[in-house]
Amino acid sequence: MKELPKRILTVSELTLLVRDRLEERFPDIWVEGELSNLRTPSSGHFYFTLKDEHSQLRAVLFKAGAQRLRFDLREGLHVIVRGHLTVYGPRGEYQAVLDYVEPKGIGALQIALDQLKEKLAREGLFDQSRKRPLPFLPRTVGLVTSLSGAAVRDILAVLTRRCPSVGVLIAPVPVQGENAAPRIAGAIRVLSASGKVDVIIVGRGGGSLEDLWCFNEEIVVRAIAESAVPVVSAVGHEIDYTLADFAADYRAPTPSAAAEAVVPVLDDLVGTIRSLQGRLAQVMRRQLSIVRQQVQDYDGVSPVLKLLIQRDAQRLDDFTERLGVSSGDMLSIFRQRVVTCRHHLQIFSPLSPVRNALILVPQLLKRVEQRMLAVLAFRRQAVRSIAAALDGLSPLAILGRGYSIVQTVPDGLIVRRARDVSVGDEIRARFAEGQLLASVRQVLPESLDLADNGGI
Repeated sequence: MKELPKRILTVSELTLLVRDRLEERFPDIWVEGELSNLRTPSSGHFYFTLKDEHSQLRAVLFKAGAQRLRFDLREGLHVIVRGHLTVYGPRGEYQAVLDYVEPKGIGALQIALDQLKEKLAREGLFDQSRKRPLPFLPRTVGLVTSLSGAAVRDILAVLTRRCPSVGVLIAPVPVQGENAAPRIAGAIRVLSASGKVDVIIVGRGGGSLEDLWCFNEEIVVRAIAESAVPVVSAVGHEIDYTLADFAADYRAPTPSAAAEAVVPVLDDLVGTIRSLQGRLAQVMRRQLSIVRQQVQDYDGVSPVLKLLIQRDAQRLDDFTERLGVSSGDMLSIFRQRVVTCRHHLQIFSPLSPVRNALILVPQLLKRVEQRMLAVLAFRRQAVRSIAAALDGLSPLAILGRGYSIVQTVPDGLIVRRARDVSVGDEIRARFAEGQLLASVRQVLPESLDLADNGGI
């Protein structure tokens, strides 16, 4: 029996066949394993080996997929990956080309958070020695938050209720999403460098880890740590923690609690001052009584010593009187400052511009409506004029004045001169109303009268 000729393959041909069969058989796979032999060349790709107790698999994560990672790949990390199998021709090895990697047993966001927290903690950004005390009575509070959230309303309500004289400078920012972190960090730096605020509150309402993620971004944490004034973190609710909380000088469990922490109750402060003033006057009166009694006890001393004692007693009376006047003046000045601050707060209140805008908006709407009606009337007149001009130029209008259009049959060519047709040709004459089919009986010279020669 004759043996069939053998097909001899090159190594490249065989590798290509195996690769095609492998990619066709395993186009989408999920694999679990431990990272080892991790290499990160300057190209930005990741090369590593996935292994378990008995086997290993080479894998590659190209730069586009690596840039989407929220955490760092490390030796020994247990991961779940997705990709497809192929063969790397130059070495003849099969490998997995990956497009997704996640840590096993813990979310990618959580491991990214833990890694960044560890890094910043090593730099000392969370050390207690860096924490600064909050000012006792700030003149102006900076606020970095969203204008559309409930947090800004809660903070303003608490600040107004506790200390109406305090000023508030708001830097509105988005508090979630991809572009939120740079905006928040920029607002913190602007308020810190302005010299107009004594303390900054950074916050928003509660949410998921993804919603609060911008407050875990490194750029925000560093902006808080570098602030020239104390920063209060008020992100989420009491159970929510972000890296901004660790870097801030004070962590408030809620936005309302942050407002309570930065300003005292003004009425309580005034009451405390009055109480201290009364206690001071009482102590001074008691001390004066003691001194007077001592003077009386020394009544029998020498005239010179008695004169000195009387002089000191008089000076003590003067000091007591001046102290009472000074305390009253200070309290009066403080009250005047409170009145002035309340007046400025009313002047710069946004309610007045809003009321003016509410009056102006209907007027503007009326003017816009009138303008639109005028433009519409002008456009309608222009359309009528153009339509009239087009109607005047229309061939149908010319036909209506007694003219006709003559065409050859069946070509449909326009007959402009008598010599364009011959005797016996069929022609079609189109009038303003209807058409005629005719046959050419005679072609007349241009000088002859059609009526004298019988027509067509």
